[in-house]
Amino acid sequence: MDLDAYLERIAWRGARSATPEVLAGIVAHHVRAVPFENFDVLLGRGVSIDLPAVEAKLVRARRGGYCFEHATLMAAALRELGFEVRTHSARVVMKSPRELAPRTHMLLTVGDVVLDPGFGGQAPGVPVPLDGAPAGEHRFVRDGDAHALEMRDGEGWARLWVTTLEHDQAIDFQMANHYTATYPTSPFVTNLLAQSRRGGVRVGIANRAVTLTEGGQTRRLELADRAALRELVAAHFGFDLPELLALRVPSVPEWS
Repeated sequence: MDLDAYLERIAWRGARSATPEVLAGIVAHHVRAVPFENFDVLLGRGVSIDLPAVEAKLVRARRGGYCFEHATLMAAALRELGFEVRTHSARVVMKSPRELAPRTHMLLTVGDVVLDPGFGGQAPGVPVPLDGAPAGEHRFVRDGDAHALEMRDGEGWARLWVTTLEHDQAIDFQMANHYTATYPTSPFVTNLLAQSRRGGVRVGIANRAVTLTEGGQTRRLELADRAALRELVAAHFGFDLPELLALRVPSVPEWS
C-alpha cells in the first residue's frame, strides 16, 4: 500500500516503528480523520474491500466507509509499519440477541490489544486490552466461550459485539461484506448511517436524525432533504459528494 498517503490522510507525523505508542497514535488519528458511512451501498454502487479499492476511496478520495473498509486499510498500514496483525469477525449484539446476529463486523488484534476502527460513533479511539482492563470508554471481556467489546453506559456497560477471536481470512470478509451491502434487510441497505469525529466535532446521522456534539454540548436536528445532507457532509465529513442528491434510503420514504 501507499503508506505515505495513508499517514498523510490521518495526519500522522510521528514515528514509523512497531511500538505501543505508535499503535495508539495510529488508532487515535484514524478514527478522528476517516469517517464512517454507507453512502455507496445506498447509491447502488456496492462496496469493494480489496485493498486498492479501499485506498482509492478512503485515502485518495478522502471518503469514509464501514468496518470492512476501515479494518482492511488499518491492517495493511500496520503491517507496513512492522506490526503483526490478525483479523477477526464479530456478531453485533447492540440491538439483536447473539443467536440472531450474523458475523458481519470486522476487527483486528495486535498482540494483546483489540482494534476496532470501523464501528462508527462507538469505535474505540484507543487500543483495548484483551485482559478486560478498561481503555477510555471501552473494555474487552469474556462472554462464556467468546469475548465481548463493551462501552460505558452511565454507571454500567453496554455490550456492542461478541467474537470468538478466531483468525478469519479475506474470503470470510468478502462473504460478510456481500451480505452487509446487498441483503434486503441489512441495516446498511435500509438505513442511512454515518458518523464523523473531524475537527473535534462528533456528528452522527441516522436516516434524517442528526446529532452534533462539541465541547460537551449536544444538539439534535432533522435533515430537511438530500441537499441538507450533502451540505452537512461537506461541512463535517471532509468531502463533497454531489451524488447524495440522488440517494435512495428505504427507511426514509420520501427519499426512496
